[in-house]
Order: sequence, then structure tokens, then C-alpha cells
Amino acid sequence: MALAGKHTFGAIGEQRVTFIEKKIEEGRKEFLKKLLEVNGFEVIIQEEKIKTEEDPQLYTVAVTDMVFNPTVQVFERRLKTIDGKYIVNQDYWNQKTEDTNPSYWKNS
Repeated sequence: MALAGKHTFGAIGEQRVTFIEKKIEEGRKEFLKKLLEVNGFEVIIQEEKIKTEEDPQLYTVAVTDMVFNPTVQVFERRLKTIDGKYIVNQDYWNQKTEDTNPSYWKNS
């Protein structure tokens, strides 16, 4: 799911949350969980219901911070990478690269 700018919120169980991404696979879930926890957010994971046995298990990732907006956090350079050394850019967030330069896009 790309950074959309839309702030989506709701509840998982009794906990009010801001949704980060929905219907994502295990690898993406783990990446986001680590990234958000390194940045001090409490992460809530919910397993999506599987329709058939052949379908992969999908997840919803959310944080308990009701004002968190991933797009704002990335473009205002508020998030650190998992190792804590660099600032997250859009390509890093989308797992296209681990290179955190240039800040937002490549000028070729």
C-alpha cells in the first residue's frame, strides 16, 4: 500500500487505532512492526480472516497513536530506519530500497 495521505482510524477489539496498512503479507507486516516499534509506537497486529485454505494469511497493522499519519511522518522526516541511523524516505517505507538518499525521489 502506497503512502496515500489519508488518515484511517478505527478499532481492533476494544483498542482505538490508526491503521497503517491492511491486507498485507507476513514480510511486510514484520518490516512495519519493527520500523514502527523502533520509532516508539505501540503496534497492534490483526490477522485477516482466510476465505479458503489456499489463500495466504494476511494482516492489518495499526498503531495506538490516533494522530499518526504515515505520509506526514515520512515526508516530514520524523521516522528513523530500523537500525536508527538514517531517516526514512518513501522508497524505504515501500521497501523498494534500503538507500535513504535522496530524501524523496531520484532525479536522473
